[in-house]
Amino acid sequence: MFVYLYLEILKPIIKNLVYKVQTICELHEIVGFDKPKHPLITVVDYSKVDVKNAPESGSFMCSFYSINFKKHCNFLYGRQPFDHKEGTLHCVAPGQVITFDRKKEESSTEGWGLYFHPELIRNNALGDKISDYTFFTYSENEALQLSEQEKQILLSILKQMEIEYNTNIDQYSKELIVSNIELLLNYCKRFYGRQFITRVNQNKNIIIRFEKFISDYFNSNVTLNRSIPSVKYCADAMNLSPNYFSDLLKSQTGKNTQEHIHYYLLEKAKNLLISSDKSINEIAYELGFEYPQNFSKLFKKKLGVSPTIYRTA
Repeated sequence: MFVYLYLEILKPIIKNLVYKVQTICELHEIVGFDKPKHPLITVVDYSKVDVKNAPESGSFMCSFYSINFKKHCNFLYGRQPFDHKEGTLHCVAPGQVITFDRKKEESSTEGWGLYFHPELIRNNALGDKISDYTFFTYSENEALQLSEQEKQILLSILKQMEIEYNTNIDQYSKELIVSNIELLLNYCKRFYGRQFITRVNQNKNIIIRFEKFISDYFNSNVTLNRSIPSVKYCADAMNLSPNYFSDLLKSQTGKNTQEHIHYYLLEKAKNLLISSDKSINEIAYELGFEYPQNFSKLFKKKLGVSPTIYRTA
């Protein structure tokens, strides 16, 4: 009886635990697979997953990258439910927390996941530029909707990877595996580019909202002593992740979030320089710069002249 009561008390604590999955081998144990063929990479067929040995619920933090396509998914990514019934692809970077509900997940059987450890791409060209694939930090509502043809393209690359790491490993194995990972990531980048284009009406609404938001921010009468808005601050206002928002703006306008912030900041600066007798330092502080020299440096970099010269021209 005492043991039962003890476990009942621990249930909410266990539910909120974060299980750290350090290796591909540990991942295989959780999903009920045999020992992996390769220690640093695996492809998981979710229809063959047996999660009976996994906790009933809890959060997982993996030390590797994952790319997942699922018809039905009941994970939580961040604080929002991740349930895409039509089938979508999402990418997760090492250190992200995913919440798992075994009862819901047992009904989810269609899809696949590619998992690879950072050690696989370390000291490799892909390792040097992995941060360029910004979709690893997109949130769950920004997942990639794939067409049937796109699904088949990615699936063919996965199959090639499986063949490679299931074959006897030789001096060419790592290079070929990493090349296929990079190929798959490049296709994901292309497909996201397509998604930005096909969602043009939705994106236009976001851009209009953002332009009003940032314009109002710099034209507000309470701008004095306010800090310069960060990319995250602007993205949060649009209910998007910072990288997704910047990539969306770049695809639609040619400028990322930071460039848009600088544009409106400098427009406000030009108006103040021409229409007021405030000093350069006063204007810098009013715009949110902690150090006036940083304002002058940005102004000259973007406009080709210093604030002083601009004012007297």
